[in-house]
Amino acid sequence: MDLVAKTFAGVEHVLAKELTDIGATNVQVETRAVTFTGDLKTLYRANYELRTCLRVLKPIHTFRARNERHLYRHIQNVKWNYYLNNEQTFAIDSTVNSPYFEHSLYVALKTKDAIVDQFRDNTGRRPNVELKNPDIRIHIRINKDECTLHLDSSGFSLHKRGYRDVEHPAPINEALAASLIHLSEWQPNTHFIDLMCGSGTFLVEAGMMQKKIAPGIIRNTNYSFENWDDFDPSIWKQVKEEAKEKVKTDEEQIFIYGSDINDKMINLSSRHLRRVDLQNAVQLKQVALFDARPPKDSKGTILINPPYGQRMLSKDLDTLYKQMGDAFKQNFDGYSAWIFSGNKEALKKVGLRTSKKLTLYNGSIECKFHRYDMYR
Repeated sequence: MDLVAKTFAGVEHVLAKELTDIGATNVQVETRAVTFTGDLKTLYRANYELRTCLRVLKPIHTFRARNERHLYRHIQNVKWNYYLNNEQTFAIDSTVNSPYFEHSLYVALKTKDAIVDQFRDNTGRRPNVELKNPDIRIHIRINKDECTLHLDSSGFSLHKRGYRDVEHPAPINEALAASLIHLSEWQPNTHFIDLMCGSGTFLVEAGMMQKKIAPGIIRNTNYSFENWDDFDPSIWKQVKEEAKEKVKTDEEQIFIYGSDINDKMINLSSRHLRRVDLQNAVQLKQVALFDARPPKDSKGTILINPPYGQRMLSKDLDTLYKQMGDAFKQNFDGYSAWIFSGNKEALKKVGLRTSKKLTLYNGSIECKFHRYDMYR
């Protein structure tokens, strides 16, 4: 099969490496996506094991359209009974970047109408639309006049691992957190520290990498490919069993550390770590940023996602970023410190020379990912 893995802008090469590692072939980097070729096992592994992927799509039809009449006719030409039946629910997602179609919601509506009308004409009945948790999810992408229909194999976005609550006011996307850890070049079995751990997303993602825990192991919702006609339960069972066999259970040394000044955040991080059975792999401590210390004679990676300023006065934000720079310089010799922030002005207050700068996005917010090397 030809397949498409969706991800964040700037992270495509990380996802490409992950795909190569699970046996995908013909891996090609695009914008916010990586195309690849694989069989059913590769498809299942991509959904179950990839850390930086959001969705895995299977293209089923490509055509050109410049108005709603062309769009409707081409969608009607697809034999939808190959992918869907009257007893299944379905939903349409759309991505549109075209001068010919202004509204993605309208494109989704016309796509739905074409599919429903085909079933009604052929069988006298129609499948029902279910927006929240459909059996079959269909994605249409329009770029200028080129339209591609996909089957979405993932269902719920793959960043929804299943370990996190919604109590944190601004949690970072789990797949984005894993992407940042990859980009930081942190190596498992070296020290990893988050000095503002919040709900513990960086700690859980790093812990899963350390222990080789596949992201899908704790997912509590099904994948859409389980509703496809060609779903093979035996291959799916094999993928899950092989992933569980890779999990490291004999590691006793702690390499991952998290701290936060807020005791509620420490409790929330602890709860999330327990859900992935990582409570003994990560050390948590309630402590202010400037009072935190690394393990004695250690070196490694610090990764922080500080506030951007939406709920903090600029003066206080400048002070916080200056304290981060001072803490790195005075207390973390031998470490590489990374800050991921959507506030470029506040980053200037860190007061340290950057050794690497990357531009990424947290949702619609353009963010900078800066590295500072603390030499002994």
